[in-house]
Amino acid sequence: MSALSRQLSGSSLDIDNPVPQLPPGASSPRDNPVLLDVAANTNKYRTPSDKIVLVLVGLPARGKTFVARKIHRYLEFFHAINVKVFNIGNYRRSLHGPHQSAEWFAPDNAEGVAQRKAATDAALAELCDWVKQKNDGRVAILDGTHSTLKKRNYALSWLSELECKVIFLETICTDEATIERNIRDCKLGTPDYRSMSATKATEDFRARVHQYEATYETIDAPSTNGTESDRSWIKLIDCRRFVVNNVRGFLPSKLVQFLSHLHMEPHVFYFSRHGQSEYNVLGKIGGDSGLSPLGDAYSKALGAFCETEVCRDPATGEERPARLWTSTLRRTRETAQYIKHHSIEINYAGDDVGRAQEWVQLRPVAWSNLDELFAGLCDGMTYEEIEKHYPDEFRRRQNDKLAYRYPRGESYLDMIHRLDTMAHEMYRHREPLLIVAHQGILRLLYAYLMGLPREEAPYRRPRRIFHLP
Repeated sequence: MSALSRQLSGSSLDIDNPVPQLPPGASSPRDNPVLLDVAANTNKYRTPSDKIVLVLVGLPARGKTFVARKIHRYLEFFHAINVKVFNIGNYRRSLHGPHQSAEWFAPDNAEGVAQRKAATDAALAELCDWVKQKNDGRVAILDGTHSTLKKRNYALSWLSELECKVIFLETICTDEATIERNIRDCKLGTPDYRSMSATKATEDFRARVHQYEATYETIDAPSTNGTESDRSWIKLIDCRRFVVNNVRGFLPSKLVQFLSHLHMEPHVFYFSRHGQSEYNVLGKIGGDSGLSPLGDAYSKALGAFCETEVCRDPATGEERPARLWTSTLRRTRETAQYIKHHSIEINYAGDDVGRAQEWVQLRPVAWSNLDELFAGLCDGMTYEEIEKHYPDEFRRRQNDKLAYRYPRGESYLDMIHRLDTMAHEMYRHREPLLIVAHQGILRLLYAYLMGLPREEAPYRRPRRIFHLP
């Protein structure tokens, strides 16, 4: 405990408390931790049943790998869960080469069946070895088609020895435009097709999909005779319908909530830090000051940028609907003050409204979740003043910027906790989203979207333009 913390905990009252309660998370090896950082512990009473294996199911180009990556990143970043993806396709390429013809995937091709089974066995063997390593609540994701009941039963025969929770996750996509985009944007860039023309690769891949379609059995299909009716499984149908069967527990339920916000439409995010504030000029941290003259000039430039870039389709130049989020603090709201909010008409096919409706462009929505890190007793001070008056606190922040919490304030890990719900909302929307927020907030969102370790987040500056992996 630092000198300042001891001072804060002191009192003129004579309290008999020889065995004080330790703060939440005090068992963590980190200095000044939060519960979020110690949720995945390895105490001796944890059992294999605390672990989860997600088995993906679905035809090729239906979004399985997309979903696997999103789950991996979400659980790892926001919940400190140890997650690993085992992609059977990667094992196939490693064992048998980068490209196999569509005929190789035929269900009656004995050689292909045997080689595909070898790839599945290799993936399952490594998955089982990894899951057994620790009882730390880890999550393994088996990414493959598992397109028949027989194949799903085979995976279970391997996983049963682990005594962990097994959840099947099926992605079904019936929209041809989405499937075509998945093939073009995701499949043609894999090692399988790098040496082929786009036309030939597309034809070959569609022929491969046809081989799977010939024998495909959806989870709990009538042909399975109720074999899967008691198993834990989730179906995502066009990212609009969700069927959940026998899924219980905090983490599985959290997964269901997260998955219900996903979609496969292209999505653009714009990040803007607030313009220079009056406290920025003085070198003070925190506070709720307004903008300086330079900050006001920036806000005008941002308003112009929104008209020409955010609200315009880069391919057609036509106006498109867009969203705007800010924090509740004055400097972000003032940064957005010159953004225009005129109305346009939108009409989304297949939405729950079913008709044309009015859309207010870049309607400002202020979220307290996006507020800057609260510096507590150090709010309004300069870093020089903190170093002078509270040298222990200054040193502790330098030693672990991610976990350090200001006295009566917040840490970066605290901000991660309140950004969890923002990740859900960000993925839910389909329109371009402009977020006007603060340096700490944008560092975390950037690190999350770009797959960077949490430990790097406090030191990262978002690039001007970046593409989501």
